[in-house]
Amino acid sequence: MDYKSSLIPDGNAMENLEKQLICPICLEMFTKPVVILPCQHNLCRKCANDIFQAANPYWTNRGGSVSMSGGRFRCPSCRHEVIMDRHGVYGLQRNLLVENIIDIYKQECSSRPLQKGNHPMCKEHEDEKINIYCLTCEVPTCSLCKVFGAHQACEVAPLQNIFQGQKTELSNCISMLVAGNDRVQTIISQLEDSCRVTKENSHQVKEELSQKFDALYAILDEKKSELLQRITQEQEEKLGFIEALILQYREQLEKSTKLVETAIQSLDEPGGATFLLSAKQLIKSIVEASKGCQLGKTEQGFESMDYFTVDLEHIAEALRAIDFGTDEDEEEFIEDEEDQEEGVPTEGKEGHQ
Repeated sequence: MDYKSSLIPDGNAMENLEKQLICPICLEMFTKPVVILPCQHNLCRKCANDIFQAANPYWTNRGGSVSMSGGRFRCPSCRHEVIMDRHGVYGLQRNLLVENIIDIYKQECSSRPLQKGNHPMCKEHEDEKINIYCLTCEVPTCSLCKVFGAHQACEVAPLQNIFQGQKTELSNCISMLVAGNDRVQTIISQLEDSCRVTKENSHQVKEELSQKFDALYAILDEKKSELLQRITQEQEEKLGFIEALILQYREQLEKSTKLVETAIQSLDEPGGATFLLSAKQLIKSIVEASKGCQLGKTEQGFESMDYFTVDLEHIAEALRAIDFGTDEDEEEFIEDEEDQEEGVPTEGKEGHQ
């Protein structure tokens, strides 16, 4: 009869079967030979022998010199007490059916990928694999530590159960951490957007500020050109007036110089009659020339240009006071400037109205 397929189904049944093939002592799959107790519970013979020798220290194995008629053994599953004969656990019947099921199960599982790496060994029992988990001390250990060692009074559980539980817990922690990382990444993206928007806004207000100052520069340049033109116009008018006076005085000087020369020549005339014929007219011309010296003159301070002085101190103070503020501050500043232009003190504005 082919009972292989009926004993080893697929899926979850394989896992359930594996749980039934776990030794209650080492908490691993039964290691042949497997012995069956009178209470119908199965044990690895090696595990059963370890417990039996611990409970009966004066009973020796087949090669020992101490001999006894037998010993007592309690089933680790149901605590049923079994009286052993002189053969000890070697006198227990082997459960060949379970051994065959284990062989078939291992053949079915042989296609599964094996885990890489060495299985960790117990530090106290170097030949024993770590195969159980101490719930009391929260450390993995071996079955001998539970039977003979430091974990005899501790509560233990199969390593696979704790492995699955902590693996699930770690997966949950990973999910929580990944979710936290997603939140952090979202915050980083928001902060990066904030940096970008901050740069854009900064560039925009810089451009606006530069445009406002450029407008101020243009107003100042325009006003400067206008005032310089007025000064130039005044300069040209004054220079034209002065140059015209110079020309008149030069003409007068030239006439006077010629009269002086003519008068000197008349003085050198030896004949009285000849001198008298021209002297009277010459004297009259000299007197008229002397009266002609009363030409136009420039007034005192005519060349001064001090009245073109501009007081820009309050403008300079206003420029130095330029700062970032609200629209209300700007409106108040404009009102103050208008009052100063009208000559109304700011503090007396309400009384004036």
